[in-house]
Amino acid sequence: MERSEEAAEAGLSNRWPELLVALFLFVMGIIAVIDSIRVGIGWEEGEGPRAGYFPFYIGCILLASSGWILITALMKFRRAQPQFASWTELRSVMQMLVPLTIYVAAVVFLGIYVSSLVLIAFFMKVHGKFGWLATAITSIGVPLGAFLLFERWFLVPLPKGPIELMLGL
Repeated sequence: MERSEEAAEAGLSNRWPELLVALFLFVMGIIAVIDSIRVGIGWEEGEGPRAGYFPFYIGCILLASSGWILITALMKFRRAQPQFASWTELRSVMQMLVPLTIYVAAVVFLGIYVSSLVLIAFFMKVHGKFGWLATAITSIGVPLGAFLLFERWFLVPLPKGPIELMLGL
């Protein structure tokens, strides 16, 4: 009995998340540094810092942070690591992360309003267990409210998809 409980609560150790965060920060730091150098990191006499001045130093901080995380993770690589999360916890995170990732990708093709309608409806039905009426009212009302607020009141255009273009919005 005790062994099956341990297996059920087994999960991911801190080792790989730390290494992945170090890699992510390294990539972001490299991108920031290279792009900052491209736009200029110097000081323009009479004008002040060039466009890449501050982002360059942020990129350097990201690179230093990446190195620190990598070194500390590698120094304790062979030792037992505390658990980062159980598989059950990771599954719960993925149930949120996967739909949100699909949503971000769908905004490019469907626009923000249709994508938001689908995402809100999905979360309300699957995770919230709401009825169809509440789901329909909310998933239509929130994007409609956002459209009126941003497009009509603030005059800020948000990404539109083929449906909005067909409707002339």
